[in-house]
Amino acid sequence: MLQHTDMIRLLIFILVLLACALWESNQPRKTLSCSKWLRWLNNLGLVGLNSLILALVMPVATLSAAMWSGHTRFGVLHWFDIPAYLVVPVAIIALDVIIYTQHVLFHRIPWLWRMHRMHHADQDIDVTTGARFHPLEIIVSMWVKVGAITLLGAPALAVVIFEVLLNASAMFNHSNARLPLSVDRWLRNVIVTPDMHRVHHSVIEREMHSNFGFFLSVWDRVFGTYIAQPQQGHEQMKIGLKQFQRAREQWLDKMLTQPFRDR
Repeated sequence: MLQHTDMIRLLIFILVLLACALWESNQPRKTLSCSKWLRWLNNLGLVGLNSLILALVMPVATLSAAMWSGHTRFGVLHWFDIPAYLVVPVAIIALDVIIYTQHVLFHRIPWLWRMHRMHHADQDIDVTTGARFHPLEIIVSMWVKVGAITLLGAPALAVVIFEVLLNASAMFNHSNARLPLSVDRWLRNVIVTPDMHRVHHSVIEREMHSNFGFFLSVWDRVFGTYIAQPQQGHEQMKIGLKQFQRAREQWLDKMLTQPFRDR
């Protein structure tokens, strides 16, 4: 399995993307305000650009870091007598809280927020928003993951499972799709749902700086960053950032310069 991890991740990415796209097309939660095809062209174009940049500038991959840690027995999980059947789930949970913490810091630290705010500048939220991140943020995030995996000593299998979960859950919880309210209430006790994460994309700052979880929903409750519902309701809430509301801001060239512009 580990020899074919890139192919497995790509296949799962495509399948989840298509499944969520079909779901949100058939059962939309919120009326879109912009051209869907323009946003999709530019958001997915950004995914391709980010993949190329990582291939060119990133000398270490997350799986390589995990394999090095396993070979050298370096990392916290190697230093404690943890039963073998618990190592993978413990590593996945630890990586999830690290990604939650990283997300909080990208909102709290001004120069990190400048990179991250391009993600929030999307004027609608749908499955492609889950993969819309500035190349600078992608590079920083990759180094954070490599460092976390190395220090944690996460096994390679846990890293593969976590990255699949992270990508799939990002597309799932960014989907403009409708879940029955009873299902949403039950599901968000465990994982982040589309309604829960949509609050995070509100133009209202208090809501924007809440609900930071990507996969497990528990961290927002534990650390006091949870808001259950948007103030204006899901149908009426406004998505995006106030300074980037023009339709032209959804083009790739404008998206790439947003960290360096105040208006």
